[in-house]
Amino acid sequence: MASYVGAIDQGTTSTRFVIVDEAGSFVAMSQMEHEQIFPAPGWVEHSPNEIYANTQAVIASALAQASLGASDLAAVGITNQRETAVVWDRETGAPVANAIVWQDTRTSELARNLAKNPGVDAVRQMTGLPPATYFSGPKVRWLLDNHDGLAERARNGELAFGTMDSWLAFNLTGRHVTDVTNASRTLLMDIERCSWDPTLCEAVGVPMAMLPEIVPSIGAIAPCTGVLEGTTLTAILGDQHAALVGQAGFSPGDTKVTYGTGAFLVSNTGTTVVRSQAGLLTTVGYQIAGQPVTYALEGSVAIAGAGVQWLRDNLGLVSNAQEIEALAATVPDNGDVYFVPAFSGLFAPYWRDDARGVIVGLTRFANRGHIARAVLEATAYQTRDVIAAMERDTSRRLEEVRVDGGMVDNALLMQFQSDILDVDVVVPSVVETTVLGAAFGAGLACGMWGSLDEVAAHWREGKRYRPSMADVDREPLLTGWAKAIDRSMGWITR
Repeated sequence: MASYVGAIDQGTTSTRFVIVDEAGSFVAMSQMEHEQIFPAPGWVEHSPNEIYANTQAVIASALAQASLGASDLAAVGITNQRETAVVWDRETGAPVANAIVWQDTRTSELARNLAKNPGVDAVRQMTGLPPATYFSGPKVRWLLDNHDGLAERARNGELAFGTMDSWLAFNLTGRHVTDVTNASRTLLMDIERCSWDPTLCEAVGVPMAMLPEIVPSIGAIAPCTGVLEGTTLTAILGDQHAALVGQAGFSPGDTKVTYGTGAFLVSNTGTTVVRSQAGLLTTVGYQIAGQPVTYALEGSVAIAGAGVQWLRDNLGLVSNAQEIEALAATVPDNGDVYFVPAFSGLFAPYWRDDARGVIVGLTRFANRGHIARAVLEATAYQTRDVIAAMERDTSRRLEEVRVDGGMVDNALLMQFQSDILDVDVVVPSVVETTVLGAAFGAGLACGMWGSLDEVAAHWREGKRYRPSMADVDREPLLTGWAKAIDRSMGWITR
C-alpha cells in the first residue's frame, strides 16, 4: 500500500492540497487564494470555476513538489467551507451562478419565513439548527427564485445542488455526493435519521431532485479522475468536523476551537443528539462507514480572523495580519474600548441578524493600539460566549480547550483567551488540523491507519497557555463586553 494520503482543504479564502505520510507529517503543500466577490452590502460570492481550477493547480503543484503521482497516494480526502452553496447543470457541469458564501445575508427574509412556518422549534427539532442566513438550503432557494427558469429546471432534475465538497467531488469523480457533516448544515437533513427530509425540503423550497447522495464522512466514496486519476476519494468532512478529527477529538467532551475567517467551537457529544437550550447548533461530528454517527455541539462566530483583515484592508491600521499583535501590545489593556464585529449579524449564541458592527467606549485617550487590542479581544470574548453556552448545555466544565487555525500564532490573543476563559488553552504541534483531519479520515478509510487510537497517537501538544487573570479583573471586562454586545443589536430595523 502507498504510504501517503492527500487532502484538499477548500476554505473561504483559499484552496490547498497537502500530502501526508504515515507519521502524520506534511510532505508537500500548495495553496492558492480565490477572489472574494461582494455584489451588494451583506452579499458574498465565490466563483466555483475559479475554485475548481485552483484545486487542480494546487494538487498538481504539491504532487510535483513531492515528486509523486496521484497513483502514489493511497487515498484522498476533502474538507471544505460548509454552508457555501453551488448550483450547476448536471449535463454540462457548468455552474448556473456564483456560489453564495456562508457569510452572505441575502436570505434573511427566507430565514424569517421559516421561523414562522414551520417555526423555530420545529426546524430545530428536525435539523438541530435555527432558521438563519448561515445555512445553505435557503441560499439555493434564493437562486431558484431570482434566476429565470432555474426553479423549473431544478424540479425537472436538470440542476444539481451541493456545498463545496459536492462540487469538487463531482468534478473529481463524477459522483454527486455529500457527507453527513455537510448535509447537516443545509436545513434539509433530519439530524437523527441523517437523510433528506421531504417536509424540510418543501418548507425551504429546494426540490429533492437537486440533492446529492449522503454518504459517511470516512469510507470509500469513488475512484478519482483527471488530476487525481489513480487514487480514490475516501473522506469528506466539513472544515470544522475535520478539525475535530485532526485534534483527535474522538471522546465525548473533547472540544476544539478553530480560528480562521470565523471562529468555530465543536464539542463531541458521542452518539447522543444533544438539543441545545443555549443558542448552539446540534450537528453531526463525523461518521465512519459501518459505525453509528458521532454527534457534536457547535458554536459559530462569523468574524474572527476576518476582523484582522478588515483592520488591515479597510482601515489600514496594519499592513499585514502579523503586525496586529505588536500594535496591540503597545497598550497594557483595551482602555475600555470594545469591538463587536457583527458585520453579518451575530451568530452563536445570539443569532441576531439585526446586529451590526460597533466600536464602543471611545474617548480621547483611545489610540490605534487600543483599537487593535479590541479587535483581537473580540475573538476571545465571542469564543467565551460560545463556551459558556456549551457548558450550560452539557453541564460539563471544560478542563482545557484545544485550538488551531491561523490566529493561534498570536500569543497575546491566546493568553487573553486562556485568561478570559479561566481554562488552559492548548495549541498542537501541527496547527493545520483541518486539512490534517481530512488526511486522517482518508487514511483511516483506506487502512493506512488502523484505528482512531492510532490516529490519536499522532497528535502532539505544542504549547499550553494557562490562565493568570484574577476574577476581580476578569469580571469588569466581561461586563463591558456584554454592554458592547447589547449596543450592536437592533441596528437593522424592518
